[in-house]
Amino acid sequence: MAVNLSKNGPALTAAYKEVVNEKSDTNWALFTYEGNSNDIRLAEKGDGGLEEMVEELNSGKIMYAFCRVQDPNSGLPKYVLINWTGEGVNDARKGLCANHVSSMANFLKGAHVTVNARADEDVEPEVIMEKVAKASGANYSFHKETSSRFQDSGPQGPVGSVYQKTNAMSEIRKTNKDTFWAQAEKEEERRRLEERRKADEERQHLEKERKDREVKEAALRDQRDKEKAVQIEQQKKYQQQQEAERREQDKQRWEQQEEMQVAQKKTVKRGESMEKANEAASLISQRAMNPRDMFKQRERGITPSDSNVPSAAPASPQPEEAPALSPCVQEPLHEDPPQVEENNYEVTAEETPDRGICARALYDYQAADDTEISFDPDEIITGIEMIDEGWWRGYGPDGHFGMFPANYVELV
Repeated sequence: MAVNLSKNGPALTAAYKEVVNEKSDTNWALFTYEGNSNDIRLAEKGDGGLEEMVEELNSGKIMYAFCRVQDPNSGLPKYVLINWTGEGVNDARKGLCANHVSSMANFLKGAHVTVNARADEDVEPEVIMEKVAKASGANYSFHKETSSRFQDSGPQGPVGSVYQKTNAMSEIRKTNKDTFWAQAEKEEERRRLEERRKADEERQHLEKERKDREVKEAALRDQRDKEKAVQIEQQKKYQQQQEAERREQDKQRWEQQEEMQVAQKKTVKRGESMEKANEAASLISQRAMNPRDMFKQRERGITPSDSNVPSAAPASPQPEEAPALSPCVQEPLHEDPPQVEENNYEVTAEETPDRGICARALYDYQAADDTEISFDPDEIITGIEMIDEGWWRGYGPDGHFGMFPANYVELV
């Protein structure tokens, strides 16, 4: 690739102009590359001449030096361009930058002497000044000329030449130096590669440890979250179980209380029923004649004799009390029932034209035979005939007509 002189162009041009300006104190400038790129930058400049400039040359870089010197023969200013290739530069970089020499010569134009140097002995100030003197082409000064310039001055010295005899040992040493620095550069490159490789391995190892640590921490977090969720779920189940047991206990306690209340009510009702039953039995036992036989005889149309009626029988209910008990009375209390067959009392409710006297059962009663009716508490008995103080007749809930204890019901 071509050398780039435009990136730092203003600084490069300014340094060059200072060197070529005879009135300027700056008499040398040193240029080099930015890193491993092809961009030329100004490395250094000064006014100390060749001696100062040579000290700034770096054996590990490729540099271009431009210096103003005074011709020892004529005293005129001369310009020297030095193409410096350090011994530590690798061969690939040397080959790449070899194509830039012509471009730098065109930029640093006006050089009277160009020196291609590799080692310190190539840039010795005395060696460079000898080259400047030889390049001037004349070994005289205009200020020393006399009018007898064309006079014969005797035999002349040998004609100067730039030829130098090749020194084999010097060339071998230069080659060995080049090989040594090339080998050192390779070793340095290998060392850098090894360090880079170790750094990459260390970075990968640390990255792997970090990832493993993150995975373990994530697994521990997940495990803790799961354990916490299980504990919360168990706590909820335990609370729900406790709540269900509490509700079940409350329900059982309430049911027990209800059963106790119902049992108490039944006990009270049973006690009252027993009292009423005993009272009814006591009343019945005071009669000399069985009311059932009397009812059967009345149904057959036979009137019992006066001798059979006990003198101490309880009085029948007063007729005038019946209308006050129920407004649905439409027949006399002692009117004989219609003639039916003997022992047949089943008259359905549909056959009764009206309800007649009605009563509500206070207790349950079970018929002793087919001449009586059965009922449960709160059931309605219709068509009641108050034929006796202790025993009445009427239609039961099932439509059966028969007798029942009067103290087991209340009129409605």
